[in-house]
Amino acid sequence: MSRVNEMFGSMVFNDATMREKLPKETYKALKKTIQNGKGLDPAIASSVASAMKDWALERGATHYTHWFQPMTGVTAEKHDGFIAPTDDGGAIMEFSGKELIKGEPDASSFPSGGLRATFEARGYTAWDPTSYAFIKDGTLCIPTAFCSYGGEALDKKTPLLRSIEAINKQAMRVVKLFGNEDVKNVVTTVGAEQEYFLVDRKYFDQRNDLIYCGRTLFGAMPPKGQELDDHYFGSIKTRVKAYMRDLDDELWKLGILAKTEHNEAAPAQHELAPIYTSTNIATDHNQLTMEIMKRVAERHGMVCLLHEKPFEGINGSGKHNNWSISTDTGVNLLEPGKLPHENAQFITFLCAVIKAVDDYQDMLRISTVGAGNDHRLGANEAPPAIISMFLGDELTEILEAIEGGVDYEGADKRELEIGVHVLPHFPQDTTDRNRTSPFAFTGNKFEFRMVGSSMSISGPNIVLNTAIAESLKQFADELEGAENFTAALNKLIKRTIKEHKRIIFNGNGYDDAWVKEAEKRGLLNLRTTPDALPEFIKAKNIKLFTEHKVFTEAEMHSRYEIHLENYCKVMGIEANTMVSMAKKYIFPAVTAYIKDLSNTVNELKAAVPNAPCKAEGELILKLSELLNAMYEDNKRLEELSTEATKLSGLQERADYYRDNVIPYMAKVRASADELELITAKKYWPMPTYGDLIYKV
Repeated sequence: MSRVNEMFGSMVFNDATMREKLPKETYKALKKTIQNGKGLDPAIASSVASAMKDWALERGATHYTHWFQPMTGVTAEKHDGFIAPTDDGGAIMEFSGKELIKGEPDASSFPSGGLRATFEARGYTAWDPTSYAFIKDGTLCIPTAFCSYGGEALDKKTPLLRSIEAINKQAMRVVKLFGNEDVKNVVTTVGAEQEYFLVDRKYFDQRNDLIYCGRTLFGAMPPKGQELDDHYFGSIKTRVKAYMRDLDDELWKLGILAKTEHNEAAPAQHELAPIYTSTNIATDHNQLTMEIMKRVAERHGMVCLLHEKPFEGINGSGKHNNWSISTDTGVNLLEPGKLPHENAQFITFLCAVIKAVDDYQDMLRISTVGAGNDHRLGANEAPPAIISMFLGDELTEILEAIEGGVDYEGADKRELEIGVHVLPHFPQDTTDRNRTSPFAFTGNKFEFRMVGSSMSISGPNIVLNTAIAESLKQFADELEGAENFTAALNKLIKRTIKEHKRIIFNGNGYDDAWVKEAEKRGLLNLRTTPDALPEFIKAKNIKLFTEHKVFTEAEMHSRYEIHLENYCKVMGIEANTMVSMAKKYIFPAVTAYIKDLSNTVNELKAAVPNAPCKAEGELILKLSELLNAMYEDNKRLEELSTEATKLSGLQERADYYRDNVIPYMAKVRASADELELITAKKYWPMPTYGDLIYKV
């Protein structure tokens, strides 16, 4: 057996381990719970807990924790030891079924968006048996949902699990209409590609903006950025390759299917892509991946940056959410097959996705909101803030033929001729790739490219699952009572294409003409987080999520407030950090340089009375002008930042940051970055972009 085979999943209480460690009847009961979503008998839970504890102790674990995902965007854990006292003054290692099923952490300091008062501290974590327990840092981690004393969801997992149930319920109705009586379950699957930057620790520690904000608030571009495209898929540096190898090992131990790794477009930027798995597990795995990326980087004297735009002027980082839907019998419902125009089931599910994306384009945009992602969307590496779908020429032509009631004539999938005889011929894919599209069909799945690199993928998948569940519900409602299923289906598909084709766009999403065209089509352009968030609590969206029991109305309002509050806090931290760095570092450094230049001029003129000193004089004047402009703008920025905190309404405060604070941050930065270019290196108080992105 290879090293990888021995390592993979070695720290996971997975199906193979359960089959080995659990009594046969206990294993069967647990599998039934996982597959059918039924409750677990407490006696069975005790048996599972005992086996789980023994397995964890064998691997050196001393503690356990309910590992959950609150609305902070990161994971949380409270560790308890297995140790328990005995009557004779000794100790034993215990772990009960009750401790496995339920935990009781203090919920008072987690974001709740008004769901409960601060003094109401009680919260519960509940074991999610559909996601395997694992060992991390000597602690048995049990994936759990997190709710308040009143039962409201305070986390990202609970609504995700609800959305998975919602789409399964509605997809099963449609699948049965096509005669698939053997199907017992429909699941959504996800593969989340993760982009990230690596920088040297010693440079990171000298940048307060990176420490406090995760991105650079100042920084002039070096003479070379990513213009030559030589970093993209280029040879991986030895130090980075060692990091990737170590990262793979850690991820593989946790059963995370890390598969692809490569250099991305920007210098110091890289990507990791896993093999897809069920949406719930993929979400847990991506949270773990981000945590482990940072931890492994520390071992290698580096820092992993997951901010969506850590460096101005070069590509930011996204997280491409590859979403699909399959039956438990192994049929991918988004697989076109050799003759997609004759595959009615595929066309039906494709139309359900098209309808969902068009009807709930606002919610898809909202699922990617955040101060960090606002800097990235619309730039060269990311789609615009306008939601559209790329289907490729073949599928678009098929839909046009269906809408027009004519036969599709392009059925034969041709082989791709490369023009070199020694190379093998291979069939051309149904679609090309369009990296400017926010939501692109890529063979048998959709790639949602708008998601930010630091984000949990739960939000986007909650929206996708629920919106598509609604489309499927409407389809099933119409088709289940039809006298002639085929005629009703044809009518339904034709109408859906006609009503929702505006969302399909196969062109260049970066082109300014697309913004005008999208407006003409009636598509939304929600450019910033404050622009987008009011859509979240519109009546149609509340109706969607409450009817499918994914969110209560109170939970939706709470998330609206949490998103706004987080945006305001991030902007406040960034503005205050910028003001502080300007005062403490840049102003003194440039002043010292001006002083030394002036002293040099005076000394030179004293030695050579007629010395022109034109270069020095012009440089001093330019430095002084920029410094004064930056000083005035920084003073105003500080005033505006203070004013923002006085606004009581969260939406009002967010709008104020967008309209007033951010423009002044841009002004302060523009002067600082120009000063960096003309200030001698020995005076400049922080590592430059050249240091950060090229010295790894």
